[in-house]
Amino acid sequence: MPLDHYVTLGHSGLRVSPLCLGAMTFGEDWGWGSSVKDSEQILDAFVARGGNFIDTANAYTKGHSEKIIGDHVGRHAAKRDRLVIATKFFSNLYPGDPNGGGSNRKAIIAACEHSLRRLQTSYIDLYWMHAWEVNTPIEETMRALEDLVRDGKVRYLGFSDTPAWKCAEAQLLARFRGWAPLVALQIEYSLLQRTVEGELMPMARELGMGVTPWSPLKGGVLTGKYARDKHGKHEPGRGAWTVSALNDKAYDLIEELGRIARELDTTQSRVAIAWVQGRPGVTSTIIGARTLQQLEDNLAAVDVRLTAEQLGRLEALTKPALNFPADMLANGAAFYQGGTTINGRTAPPWPGSPKDDSERY
Repeated sequence: MPLDHYVTLGHSGLRVSPLCLGAMTFGEDWGWGSSVKDSEQILDAFVARGGNFIDTANAYTKGHSEKIIGDHVGRHAAKRDRLVIATKFFSNLYPGDPNGGGSNRKAIIAACEHSLRRLQTSYIDLYWMHAWEVNTPIEETMRALEDLVRDGKVRYLGFSDTPAWKCAEAQLLARFRGWAPLVALQIEYSLLQRTVEGELMPMARELGMGVTPWSPLKGGVLTGKYARDKHGKHEPGRGAWTVSALNDKAYDLIEELGRIARELDTTQSRVAIAWVQGRPGVTSTIIGARTLQQLEDNLAAVDVRLTAEQLGRLEALTKPALNFPADMLANGAAFYQGGTTINGRTAPPWPGSPKDDSERY
C-alpha cells in the first residue's frame, strides 16, 4: 500500500496515511535525536511522499518537538490544514505542581492550551491520553475531552498505553453519554511485543479504535544493527530499554529477519514494520527517524509483501504467552460449534457431548 493510499482511523472518517511519522526524535534536548534542521527535512520528506499523519506529545524533548512542528508547519495554514497532527497530554513539565500533569480537568485543559501555543495552531486533530492515570475518575477525563471537542480545540480522541478494561469503560461511557468517542488506540506492538494480542487488540477492533503501534522496531533492536556475536558490546542510544531486549530470543528473530530480508531484497527494518502494519486492527504504524536515511528506509516498508510462509516463520519465533483466559477461549470452538464450520473456522465436536439422541436427557 503506497503512503498516499489513505485509510480511515478506527470508527471515524478521518483519513490518515498507513505510516505515521513519530516526532519523539525532533530536537536534541534529551541528548539524542534530530537537530531542528534535520527534523524539518524529515518532516518535508514525509509529506512529499504523501504522508499526512504526525504524532508528537507535550513531553517530547521537553516540548521542543511540538515547537519544531509549529514553527515549520503550524504557523502556515496551507501546510497545517493538510496534516493530521496528533499530540498527547499526561506528562508533567512543571516539577512541584501536582496538577501539572495527569488526566484531571485542570491538567488536560492547561496541557491543551500549551500544546496549541507550541504547535501554533487553533486545533489538534487527534488528542491522546498518553497513559492511564489511576487518581482521576475516567468520567472526569472523558468529560473534559468532550468539552475540548465541543470548543473546537480538538477534533478526535484516542488513548495510549492504557489497559483494555479502562479503554472499554471510557468508550462505553462516551457512547451512553453522547460524548465524543475514542477512535484510536496507541500501544507498543512489534515482533518482540505481542502480548497486546490478548486483550488490547481485540478490544480495539470490537470498540472501533484504529490501532497505531509505536516502536515497531523495538527501539532499534530489529533494524539489524545488533548481532549475537557482539552481545554486551552495544551502546544503543535508548540505553537500558534497548539492551534489556537483546537476548537469545531476540537474536534468533534478528537472524530470521535477515534471511527474509535477503529473500525479498530489502532491509530487516522494512520486514519488521511490514509485519506490524499487516496485523488485523492496525491502521497506521508509527515510525521514528533520526535521519533522512532512516526515514527513507522505513517508508519503503509499505512496498514489502510477506508471503504466508515467511509470516509463519516469524510467528513461530514470536508467538506470545497470553494471560488467562486466552488459551481456553482459543480452544472454545469445540464446545459450541458442534463440529460445524462457522465464519470459515472448523472445530471438532466436544468429546463430552452426546453422540446421538439415545445419550441425550
